[in-house]
Amino acid sequence: MGSFRPPQPPISPLVRAALRVSDLGRSRAFYEALGFTEVYFEGALDAAVAPALLGVDAGARVSCAILKTPGQPNFGMVGLFRIDEPKPVARPGGSGGFRVGEAALVFYVADIDAALTAALLCGGTRVSGPLLFVMPHRAQHEAMVRDPDGVLINLVGRPPAESFGYAAVRAQP
Repeated sequence: MGSFRPPQPPISPLVRAALRVSDLGRSRAFYEALGFTEVYFEGALDAAVAPALLGVDAGARVSCAILKTPGQPNFGMVGLFRIDEPKPVARPGGSGGFRVGEAALVFYVADIDAALTAALLCGGTRVSGPLLFVMPHRAQHEAMVRDPDGVLINLVGRPPAESFGYAAVRAQP
């Protein structure tokens, strides 16, 4: 008899968020303070295709650090990309609340107060919280913070191990 293989999904879980940063060391310290302390990859992206893939000037130098949670699978990582362009294009900065077209990185944290404090001490900016967010199926503390380059981050006070569950949550009509 052949061995059973579960059907392959058409898409993987989110592998990583790729973030363009202005200061690789500062951003790395920020995300390490949140718990992304294992290095998946670090170095210069010397391939000629890197600037084209990223949509930046062909003469750009690209360096990166891809960080992950220690001992966990290779998904949910944070890729920090520092791009030095001969003629950089001005890009909008982030401040305030959640904007149309903006993505927010959402992380479960064991201790929301400690995570928020670490984020603020490492160059983050508080947007809100922590506040108790009450939903039909649960209540949890949440906070919003921006990283040193303005990326919006939602910290959710839940055990990080819950991110490995399979059950869907649906509000009752």
